[in-house]
Amino acid sequence: MNKSILITGAAGFIGYHLAKKLLEKGLNIIGVDNLNDYYDVNLKKTRLSELLQFENFSFKKFDISDLASMESLFIQNSIDIVINLAAQAGVRYSIENPSVYIQSNIIGFYNILELCRKYPVRHLLYASSSSVYGANKKIPFEETDFVDNPVSLYAATKKSNELMAHTYSHLYKIPSTGLRFFTVYGPLGRPDMAYFSFTNKFFNNEPIQIFNNGNFDNDLYRDFTYVDDIVEGIERLIDIPPVDHNPMYRVLNIGNNNPEKLMVFINALENALSHSLGKEVELIKEFCPLKPGDVHKTYASTEKLEKLIGFKPKTPIQEGLVKFTDWYVKYYRKVNLWFIKFSK
Repeated sequence: MNKSILITGAAGFIGYHLAKKLLEKGLNIIGVDNLNDYYDVNLKKTRLSELLQFENFSFKKFDISDLASMESLFIQNSIDIVINLAAQAGVRYSIENPSVYIQSNIIGFYNILELCRKYPVRHLLYASSSSVYGANKKIPFEETDFVDNPVSLYAATKKSNELMAHTYSHLYKIPSTGLRFFTVYGPLGRPDMAYFSFTNKFFNNEPIQIFNNGNFDNDLYRDFTYVDDIVEGIERLIDIPPVDHNPMYRVLNIGNNNPEKLMVFINALENALSHSLGKEVELIKEFCPLKPGDVHKTYASTEKLEKLIGFKPKTPIQEGLVKFTDWYVKYYRKVNLWFIKFSK
Protein backbone atom coordinates (compact mmCIF):
# COMPACT_ATOMS: atom_id res chain seq x y z
CA MET A 1 0.00 0.00 0.00
CA ASN A 2 1.17 3.55 -0.76
CA LYS A 3 1.92 5.69 2.24
CA SER A 4 -0.77 8.24 3.01
CA ILE A 5 -1.26 11.39 5.06
CA LEU A 6 -4.37 11.47 7.24
CA ILE A 7 -5.87 14.94 7.70
CA THR A 8 -8.72 15.16 10.17
CA GLY A 9 -11.01 18.15 9.83
CA ALA A 10 -10.29 18.05 6.09
CA ALA A 11 -13.45 19.99 5.21
CA GLY A 12 -12.54 22.66 7.75
CA PHE A 13 -10.83 25.93 6.97
CA ILE A 14 -7.16 25.05 7.55
CA GLY A 15 -7.69 21.38 6.73
CA TYR A 16 -9.06 22.20 3.29
CA HIS A 17 -6.24 24.57 2.37
CA LEU A 18 -3.57 22.16 3.61
CA ALA A 19 -5.11 19.14 1.86
CA LYS A 20 -5.40 21.06 -1.42
CA LYS A 21 -1.75 22.14 -1.29
CA LEU A 22 -0.51 18.60 -0.58
CA LEU A 23 -2.81 17.04 -3.20
CA GLU A 24 -1.45 19.43 -5.82
CA LYS A 25 2.00 18.06 -5.00
CA GLY A 26 0.79 14.52 -5.72
CA LEU A 27 0.64 13.21 -2.15
CA ASN A 28 -2.01 10.68 -1.11
CA ILE A 29 -4.42 12.30 1.33
CA ILE A 30 -7.13 10.65 3.41
CA GLY A 31 -9.60 13.19 4.75
CA VAL A 32 -11.91 12.76 7.74
CA ASP A 33 -14.60 15.22 8.80
CA ASN A 34 -17.97 14.94 10.54
CA LEU A 35 -19.37 17.95 8.62
CA ASN A 36 -21.08 19.25 11.75
CA ASP A 37 -23.34 22.30 11.67
CA TYR A 38 -21.34 24.58 13.99
CA TYR A 39 -21.33 26.88 10.97
CA ASP A 40 -22.72 26.73 7.42
CA VAL A 41 -22.38 23.13 6.21
CA ASN A 42 -22.65 24.30 2.60
CA LEU A 43 -19.31 26.04 2.96
CA LYS A 44 -17.76 22.79 4.20
CA LYS A 45 -19.32 20.94 1.27
CA THR A 46 -17.89 23.52 -1.13
CA ARG A 47 -14.39 22.90 0.24
CA LEU A 48 -14.90 19.15 0.12
CA SER A 49 -16.19 19.18 -3.46
CA GLU A 50 -12.95 20.84 -4.58
CA LEU A 51 -10.84 18.22 -2.80
CA LEU A 52 -12.86 15.33 -4.26
CA GLN A 53 -11.76 16.39 -7.74
CA PHE A 54 -8.30 14.98 -6.96
CA GLU A 55 -7.78 11.28 -7.67
CA ASN A 56 -5.30 11.04 -4.82
CA PHE A 57 -7.90 12.13 -2.25
CA SER A 58 -10.28 9.85 -0.37
CA PHE A 59 -12.83 10.98 2.21
CA LYS A 60 -14.62 9.44 5.18
CA LYS A 61 -17.48 11.17 6.98
CA PHE A 62 -17.38 10.45 10.68
CA ASP A 63 -16.26 11.95 13.97
CA ILE A 64 -12.79 11.36 15.41
CA SER A 65 -14.51 10.47 18.70
CA ASP A 66 -15.85 7.35 16.91
CA LEU A 67 -12.99 5.00 17.77
CA ALA A 68 -14.26 2.01 15.77
CA SER A 69 -14.52 4.00 12.53
CA MET A 70 -11.16 5.63 13.11
CA GLU A 71 -9.46 2.30 13.79
CA SER A 72 -10.91 0.77 10.62
CA LEU A 73 -9.28 3.61 8.72
CA PHE A 74 -5.87 2.78 10.20
CA ILE A 75 -6.34 -0.93 9.52
CA GLN A 76 -7.34 -0.41 5.89
CA ASN A 77 -4.67 2.17 5.04
CA SER A 78 -0.95 2.55 5.48
CA ILE A 79 -0.91 5.90 7.25
CA ASP A 80 2.50 7.52 7.50
CA ILE A 81 1.63 11.00 8.81
CA VAL A 82 -1.33 12.19 10.90
CA ILE A 83 -2.31 15.87 10.91
CA ASN A 84 -5.12 16.35 13.41
CA LEU A 85 -7.03 19.55 12.64
CA ALA A 86 -10.44 18.26 13.71
CA ALA A 87 -11.75 20.02 16.78
CA GLN A 88 -14.73 21.89 18.08
CA ALA A 89 -13.62 25.48 17.55
CA GLY A 90 -14.68 28.76 19.12
CA VAL A 91 -13.88 30.37 22.45
CA ARG A 92 -17.30 31.88 23.18
CA TYR A 93 -19.21 28.80 22.02
CA SER A 94 -17.30 26.70 24.57
CA ILE A 95 -18.84 28.73 27.38
CA GLU A 96 -22.35 27.78 26.24
CA ASN A 97 -21.76 24.22 24.99
CA PRO A 98 -18.92 22.62 26.97
CA SER A 99 -19.86 18.99 26.32
CA VAL A 100 -19.08 19.09 22.59
CA TYR A 101 -15.56 20.29 23.38
CA ILE A 102 -14.91 17.36 25.68
CA GLN A 103 -16.25 14.92 23.08
CA SER A 104 -14.25 16.20 20.13
CA ASN A 105 -11.19 17.88 21.60
CA ILE A 106 -10.48 15.47 24.45
CA ILE A 107 -12.00 12.08 23.57
CA GLY A 108 -11.36 12.55 19.86
CA PHE A 109 -7.73 13.48 20.42
CA TYR A 110 -7.28 10.58 22.83
CA ASN A 111 -8.43 8.27 20.00
CA ILE A 112 -5.86 9.83 17.66
CA LEU A 113 -3.08 9.22 20.18
CA GLU A 114 -4.17 5.64 20.86
CA LEU A 115 -4.23 4.80 17.16
CA CYS A 116 -0.81 6.38 16.61
CA ARG A 117 0.43 4.16 19.43
CA LYS A 118 -1.20 1.02 18.06
CA TYR A 119 -0.37 1.73 14.41
CA PRO A 120 2.91 3.71 14.60
CA VAL A 121 3.25 6.77 12.38
CA ARG A 122 6.30 8.78 11.39
CA HIS A 123 4.93 12.08 12.67
CA LEU A 124 1.80 13.32 14.44
CA LEU A 125 1.05 17.02 13.98
CA TYR A 126 -1.96 18.52 15.73
CA ALA A 127 -3.67 21.88 16.12
CA SER A 128 -3.23 23.66 19.40
CA SER A 129 -4.04 27.34 19.79
CA SER A 130 -2.70 30.70 20.91
CA SER A 131 -5.58 30.64 23.42
CA VAL A 132 -3.45 28.42 25.70
CA TYR A 133 -1.52 31.56 26.70
CA GLY A 134 -4.66 32.88 28.42
CA ALA A 135 -4.24 36.37 29.83
CA ASN A 136 -0.45 36.15 29.65
CA LYS A 137 0.98 39.66 30.01
CA LYS A 138 4.51 38.77 28.86
CA ILE A 139 4.91 39.48 25.16
CA PRO A 140 5.66 38.15 22.68
CA PHE A 141 4.29 34.73 23.67
CA GLU A 142 7.02 32.09 23.72
CA GLU A 143 6.56 28.33 23.75
CA THR A 144 8.36 28.14 27.12
CA ASP A 145 5.89 30.52 28.81
CA PHE A 146 3.70 29.36 31.69
CA VAL A 147 0.33 28.33 30.21
CA ASP A 148 -1.63 26.89 33.14
CA ASN A 149 -4.24 29.66 33.41
CA PRO A 150 -6.66 29.23 30.47
CA VAL A 151 -9.60 31.64 30.38
CA SER A 152 -11.94 29.41 28.33
CA LEU A 153 -12.78 25.73 28.14
CA TYR A 154 -11.63 25.73 24.52
CA ALA A 155 -8.19 26.87 25.66
CA ALA A 156 -8.20 24.24 28.42
CA THR A 157 -8.90 21.46 25.91
CA LYS A 158 -6.04 22.62 23.70
CA LYS A 159 -3.64 22.72 26.65
CA SER A 160 -4.89 19.24 27.56
CA ASN A 161 -4.04 18.05 24.05
CA GLU A 162 -0.46 19.23 24.54
CA LEU A 163 -0.19 17.42 27.88
CA MET A 164 -1.67 14.23 26.44
CA ALA A 165 0.69 14.33 23.45
CA HIS A 166 3.66 14.87 25.75
CA THR A 167 2.71 11.81 27.80
CA TYR A 168 2.19 9.58 24.76
CA SER A 169 5.46 10.76 23.24
CA HIS A 170 7.23 9.94 26.49
CA LEU A 171 5.63 6.52 26.99
CA TYR A 172 5.23 5.26 23.43
CA LYS A 173 7.85 7.18 21.41
CA ILE A 174 5.31 8.96 19.18
CA PRO A 175 6.98 11.92 17.43
CA SER A 176 4.49 14.77 17.93
CA THR A 177 4.35 18.46 17.09
CA GLY A 178 1.70 20.77 18.54
CA LEU A 179 0.93 23.88 16.49
CA ARG A 180 -0.24 26.98 18.32
CA PHE A 181 -2.15 28.88 15.64
CA PHE A 182 -2.69 32.64 15.95
CA THR A 183 -5.99 34.07 14.56
CA VAL A 184 -6.00 32.45 11.12
CA TYR A 185 -7.95 34.17 8.32
CA GLY A 186 -8.40 33.93 4.55
CA PRO A 187 -10.65 32.73 1.69
CA LEU A 188 -13.16 29.97 2.48
CA GLY A 189 -12.65 30.82 6.13
CA ARG A 190 -14.83 30.27 9.19
CA PRO A 191 -18.01 32.39 9.36
CA ASP A 192 -17.73 32.57 13.16
CA MET A 193 -14.47 34.50 12.95
CA ALA A 194 -14.67 38.28 13.31
CA TYR A 195 -13.48 39.27 9.84
CA PHE A 196 -16.04 36.94 8.21
CA SER A 197 -18.95 37.89 10.46
CA PHE A 198 -18.10 41.60 10.04
CA THR A 199 -18.33 41.14 6.27
CA ASN A 200 -21.66 39.31 6.60
CA LYS A 201 -23.01 42.13 8.73
CA PHE A 202 -21.94 44.74 6.20
CA PHE A 203 -23.99 43.09 3.47
CA ASN A 204 -26.95 42.74 5.85
CA ASN A 205 -26.62 46.44 6.76
CA GLU A 206 -26.07 45.53 10.42
CA PRO A 207 -23.60 47.04 12.90
CA ILE A 208 -20.47 45.12 13.83
CA GLN A 209 -19.81 44.63 17.53
CA ILE A 210 -16.35 45.65 18.71
CA PHE A 211 -15.52 44.34 22.16
CA ASN A 212 -13.17 47.04 23.44
CA ASN A 213 -15.67 49.49 25.00
CA GLY A 214 -14.60 52.04 22.41
CA ASN A 215 -11.31 52.54 24.27
CA PHE A 216 -8.87 53.10 21.40
CA ASP A 217 -5.94 53.70 23.76
CA ASN A 218 -6.48 50.22 25.19
CA ASP A 219 -7.58 48.48 21.99
CA LEU A 220 -7.46 44.72 21.46
CA TYR A 221 -4.45 43.38 19.58
CA ARG A 222 -4.42 40.22 17.47
CA ASP A 223 -1.63 38.42 15.65
CA PHE A 224 -3.60 37.86 12.44
CA THR A 225 -2.10 35.05 10.33
CA TYR A 226 -2.99 34.41 6.70
CA VAL A 227 -3.97 30.81 5.98
CA ASP A 228 -1.37 30.22 3.24
CA ASP A 229 1.37 31.03 5.74
CA ILE A 230 -0.09 28.48 8.16
CA VAL A 231 -0.18 25.86 5.39
CA GLU A 232 3.42 26.50 4.37
CA GLY A 233 4.55 26.18 7.97
CA ILE A 234 2.79 22.83 8.39
CA GLU A 235 4.04 21.56 5.04
CA ARG A 236 7.65 22.31 5.94
CA LEU A 237 7.28 20.61 9.32
CA ILE A 238 5.82 17.33 8.03
CA ASP A 239 9.19 15.77 7.26
CA ILE A 240 10.92 17.09 10.39
CA PRO A 241 9.56 14.96 13.26
CA PRO A 242 11.17 15.66 16.65
CA VAL A 243 12.99 12.33 16.76
CA ASP A 244 16.08 13.88 18.36
CA HIS A 245 14.02 15.08 21.36
CA ASN A 246 13.48 13.19 24.61
CA PRO A 247 10.55 12.83 24.67
CA MET A 248 9.88 13.15 20.94
CA TYR A 249 7.60 16.12 21.51
CA ARG A 250 7.48 19.86 20.80
CA VAL A 251 5.06 22.76 20.49
CA LEU A 252 5.51 25.64 18.05
CA ASN A 253 3.89 29.01 17.54
CA ILE A 254 2.66 29.77 14.02
CA GLY A 255 1.72 33.43 13.99
CA ASN A 256 2.47 36.58 12.05
CA ASN A 257 4.76 37.99 14.78
CA ASN A 258 3.18 41.37 14.07
CA PRO A 259 0.08 42.07 16.19
CA GLU A 260 -2.33 44.70 14.90
CA LYS A 261 -4.88 46.75 16.79
CA LEU A 262 -8.39 45.48 16.16
CA MET A 263 -9.39 48.88 14.80
CA VAL A 264 -6.48 48.80 12.34
CA PHE A 265 -7.68 45.39 11.19
CA ILE A 266 -11.24 46.71 10.78
CA ASN A 267 -9.98 49.64 8.71
CA ALA A 268 -8.01 47.20 6.56
CA LEU A 269 -11.19 45.15 6.06
CA GLU A 270 -13.08 48.29 4.99
CA ASN A 271 -10.33 49.04 2.47
CA ALA A 272 -10.38 45.45 1.19
CA LEU A 273 -14.16 45.54 0.72
CA SER A 274 -13.85 48.88 -1.06
CA HIS A 275 -11.31 47.30 -3.42
CA SER A 276 -13.44 44.21 -4.12
CA LEU A 277 -16.67 46.17 -4.65
CA GLY A 278 -15.20 49.15 -6.45
CA LYS A 279 -16.78 51.66 -4.08
CA GLU A 280 -16.06 53.11 -0.67
CA VAL A 281 -17.14 50.96 2.28
CA GLU A 282 -17.55 51.93 5.94
CA LEU A 283 -18.76 49.44 8.51
CA ILE A 284 -21.39 50.45 11.07
CA LYS A 285 -19.71 50.07 14.47
CA GLU A 286 -21.15 49.30 17.91
CA PHE A 287 -18.73 49.24 20.85
CA CYS A 288 -19.32 46.66 23.61
CA PRO A 289 -17.57 45.36 26.76
CA LEU A 290 -14.99 42.59 26.43
CA LYS A 291 -16.64 39.15 26.37
CA PRO A 292 -15.81 36.39 28.90
CA GLY A 293 -13.06 34.13 27.56
CA ASP A 294 -11.56 36.81 25.30
CA VAL A 295 -7.95 37.91 25.82
CA HIS A 296 -6.59 41.42 25.35
CA LYS A 297 -3.59 40.64 23.16
CA THR A 298 -2.07 37.78 21.18
CA TYR A 299 1.50 38.07 19.95
CA ALA A 300 3.55 35.14 18.69
CA SER A 301 7.27 34.71 19.05
CA THR A 302 8.26 32.74 15.93
CA GLU A 303 11.98 32.35 16.62
CA LYS A 304 11.69 28.63 17.30
CA LEU A 305 9.77 28.04 14.07
CA GLU A 306 12.19 30.15 11.99
CA LYS A 307 15.21 28.31 13.38
CA LEU A 308 13.66 24.94 12.59
CA ILE A 309 12.28 25.50 9.08
CA GLY A 310 13.67 28.85 7.91
CA PHE A 311 10.22 30.37 7.55
CA LYS A 312 7.76 32.55 9.42
CA PRO A 313 4.33 33.87 8.39
CA LYS A 314 4.73 37.12 6.48
CA THR A 315 1.53 38.07 4.59
CA PRO A 316 0.44 41.64 5.52
CA ILE A 317 -3.19 41.99 6.57
CA GLN A 318 -4.16 44.29 3.70
CA GLU A 319 -2.96 41.74 1.14
CA GLY A 320 -4.59 38.82 2.95
CA LEU A 321 -7.91 40.60 3.46
CA VAL A 322 -8.19 41.59 -0.20
CA LYS A 323 -7.80 37.90 -1.10
CA PHE A 324 -10.58 37.11 1.37
CA THR A 325 -12.99 39.82 0.20
CA ASP A 326 -12.36 39.01 -3.48
CA TRP A 327 -13.30 35.39 -2.73
CA TYR A 328 -16.29 36.40 -0.58
CA VAL A 329 -17.79 38.65 -3.25
CA LYS A 330 -17.37 35.99 -5.95
CA TYR A 331 -18.68 33.13 -3.79
CA TYR A 332 -21.77 34.82 -2.38
CA ARG A 333 -22.63 36.43 -5.68
CA LYS A 334 -23.21 32.84 -6.86
CA VAL A 335 -25.10 31.46 -3.88
CA ASN A 336 -27.12 34.35 -2.42
CA LEU A 337 -29.93 36.16 -4.26
CA TRP A 338 -29.73 39.07 -1.82
CA PHE A 339 -26.15 39.65 -2.86
CA ILE A 340 -27.07 39.64 -6.54
CA LYS A 341 -29.67 42.29 -5.77
CA PHE A 342 -27.18 44.28 -3.74
CA SER A 343 -24.53 44.16 -6.46
CA LYS A 344 -26.97 45.67 -8.97
